[in-house]
Amino acid sequence: MTENTDQTPESTAAAMPATGADTPPDRLAINPSSPHFDAEKLQRGVAIRFKGTERTNVEEYCISEGWVKVQAGKTLDRKGRPLLLKLTGPVEAWYEDLGENPPVAKAD
Repeated sequence: MTENTDQTPESTAAAMPATGADTPPDRLAINPSSPHFDAEKLQRGVAIRFKGTERTNVEEYCISEGWVKVQAGKTLDRKGRPLLLKLTGPVEAWYEDLGENPPVAKAD
């Protein structure tokens, strides 16, 4: 016999554990000329925690290698792009549009 349940696809999707689509990629950049640029993922809003502090000035990050790149003040390189500093330490990333307690991507 089969049971008739009133579960909709939306309710079952909410009850399922987070998938890889719910965590940001290992590496992401906001510069459109970078090979790690992805506009769709950036539009969702990616939050970054670096060394336990939530950062809003990250230009690029890599979770597995443990670094972020941030702008060095108003300094520009010879091509007119912002000069970036590479800071190393533990990096965590998540999508801001998932609300409270989103799945966090971090190095194991």
